[in-house]
Amino acid sequence: MHSKLPHIGTTIFTVMSKLAEDEGAINLSQGFPGFGADSELLELVGKYTLKGYNQYPPMAGILGLRLKLAEKTQLTQGYFPDPEREVTIVSGATEALFAAASAVVRKGDEVIVLEPAYDSYEPAITLNGGKPIYVPLNEQDFSPDWERIKKAITDKTRAIFVNSPHNPSGYVWTKSDLDELAQVIRGREIFVISDEVYEHITFDGKKHHSIGYHPELREKTFVCGSFGKTFHVTGWKIGYCIAPPEMTTEFRKIHQYLTFTTVTPMQYALAEYLEKPDRYLSIPDFYQKKRDLFNSGLSQTDFQFRSSAGSFFQLVNYGHLSKMPDRELATRMTKELKVACIPVSVFYSDKKDNQVLRFCFAKEESELLEALDRLKDLNRILA
Repeated sequence: MHSKLPHIGTTIFTVMSKLAEDEGAINLSQGFPGFGADSELLELVGKYTLKGYNQYPPMAGILGLRLKLAEKTQLTQGYFPDPEREVTIVSGATEALFAAASAVVRKGDEVIVLEPAYDSYEPAITLNGGKPIYVPLNEQDFSPDWERIKKAITDKTRAIFVNSPHNPSGYVWTKSDLDELAQVIRGREIFVISDEVYEHITFDGKKHHSIGYHPELREKTFVCGSFGKTFHVTGWKIGYCIAPPEMTTEFRKIHQYLTFTTVTPMQYALAEYLEKPDRYLSIPDFYQKKRDLFNSGLSQTDFQFRSSAGSFFQLVNYGHLSKMPDRELATRMTKELKVACIPVSVFYSDKKDNQVLRFCFAKEESELLEALDRLKDLNRILA
């Protein structure tokens, strides 16, 4: 066959998780929680399954869940999207990102990608005939480099992918960042595809400002989120997209021929679960305890790091210790220290290697402590 994505193989996340399984290593690589969901949420799934809510739901998602999501958006971001015309429930945020790109990207269009970047953005652009234009984030803190972004804008620019809280770095966009983005695309037909799957995972009092929070940007933005990341049920693959009515109309045209709908009883369960806001408002404290525990242990190793501001990932730098390629070190750590992580070079289009690794700390405390104890032997590999 002639491949449409000849340069793409199995994702590093699958590769490292498989290696961790084969080696019996603690898996701090792939971004999924190592603990279960709230039992009340699971009970609600059983409730609606037994009550017979097992047939196709509406294509855009059940209205009850769309309404609760709109109310959550009002509470956390200060605006109320129309549940009927602006909110769509989809089968995971990855589908939302792809459908958004498909709705606006045409053959020959340029789409800006800020890197390091999650690996699903480029295929969504390429498969829709677009050309990714890579712009590096600031290396010190992974904040947007607005001068570089401005220089990358051309008459062919159709969209820009943004991600906050950022994977892999954990950087959280500020109000100033939103204002800068609005200025950059003002007066241009440029859409924003905003990956906000870690919206409720921010630390040290930082607030997540959705791109939809900004009135000017809201008119041009697809906000893509994930119930899976928020409520520790990534395997459910339930996400959403919030966008203005005209954009939502085009988005749903794509969605209905990708997955058409999303699993029914879980939508009803989530709708009822969202009736108590503390179930998502308490999430920052929950994850900050894990971040602080993990980083306290990291400080006893030879890694250098800046504490993550959001997401459930922590980056570490080892360039002061060795110039070993990050992928080689990640593989050796999995095999020899029995701790798996992700080499950050995979998040760059040119595989730029700054000797940085990504750990996922969304795990049980005992597992994190065991991993940290094993990481104390790092120098044995680097020697």
